This record gives sequence, C-alpha cells and structure tokens, in this order.
Amino acid sequence: MFDDVSNFVNSVDGTFLFTLIVSVFFLVLITFLMIFFVIKYSRKRNPKGTNIHGNMGLEIAWTGIPTILVLIMFWFGWQGYKEMVNVPKDAMPVKVTAQMWKWSFEYEDGKKTDTLYIPVNKPIKLILHSNDVNHSFFIPAFRLKKDVFPNRERVAWFIAKEVGDYNIACAEYCGMSHSYMYSKIIVLSQEEFKNWMYGMSDEELKLLEEMTKDN
Repeated sequence: MFDDVSNFVNSVDGTFLFTLIVSVFFLVLITFLMIFFVIKYSRKRNPKGTNIHGNMGLEIAWTGIPTILVLIMFWFGWQGYKEMVNVPKDAMPVKVTAQMWKWSFEYEDGKKTDTLYIPVNKPIKLILHSNDVNHSFFIPAFRLKKDVFPNRERVAWFIAKEVGDYNIACAEYCGMSHSYMYSKIIVLSQEEFKNWMYGMSDEELKLLEEMTKDN
C-alpha cells in the first residue's frame, strides 16, 4: 500500500485502509459483545430471564455512529472519484483497443503498439473501446480500472510517477483465453520517451525494456 507509483495510489489506498480499520474494529467489537452476553446471560448465571427495556442513548449511538462512518467513507470515495473523472487538458491521448484477447495502443502520430509506452510525470488520457465483447482495463499498481464496451468510448487518465514496467490485465471475464489478456506499461524518462517516439528498432525496444526492468 501507498507505494505512490501513480497519482491515484494514496487516495485509493487511504479509502481502503480506513474502511478496513472500521470493519476490523466492528468485527472485534461485535464478536466480543456476542461472547460476553452469551456468557453473562447464560441460563446458569441467570435462571430467570432478564427483562431489558429500550435505551434511547444506545438507539441514538448505534444509529448515529454508523451513519457518520458511512458518510466519511462516501466522502473519501467521492474525492477520489472527482479526481479520476477530471482529465487534465494537457494530458497526452492514447487510444486503447480491447479485443479477445489482447490490448493495442495507438498514439496521436498513428504509431501502434501492443505495449503501452508513456513518459514519467505526464498526464496520460486513455480513450478506450472494445472491438468485440465487454472487457475491463486494469492496472493494479496504478489503482486504475475502467470497464470497456463495444460501440462506446470511455475515458480514463493517470500520471505514472516512477520509471519502470507495470502489468495491464483484463478484469472482466471475456472468453476462454481471458486469463491470457495481459500487456505491459513501460514508463520511460521524458528523454527516453522522446527518443522512442521518433522511432526505435525492435532490438532497441527490447534492450530498453530490459534496462527498465534492471532499474
């Protein structure tokens, strides 16, 4: 968590961490109370049943506290959602095409690849569509996931903060070879990306990928 390789990591991980802490706290609390009351009001200790009447303070507490916690979770989620849907105007557009069972990428100059090459610290705008069935574009390390549909364009964006290579997967079942629908994002320095855009041979690209992995 919080490895900060993209601009969405902190907000997404923070929301999940808060939700996890709240969930674990109430799991422990409720489990403890269940065991406590089973023992305290067991037939052996209380042969005659205890008459328990309503308690306005408790009613307010167990209604108000969960409501406040849910609203806090909503606020965290809403802040993250707003960031994800507001694409910067200077973002570099890349067309992403999904088809059984591969991803392909097309840049403004018409260059097409099966691996997504991008510059570090630059907003990237993905314009996604499918040639066949429903898919889901998923970059686990960047905390980015967007469903992709046929006959409909969808938009996602991100900023990669660290040079390196990262996995792209399809997160929605799309047929027999769904599990093989993987690709890579190669995040390059600004200078390396400019060199790549001007044209590199297959051998140079492979060497660049190996150098990126070594770093």
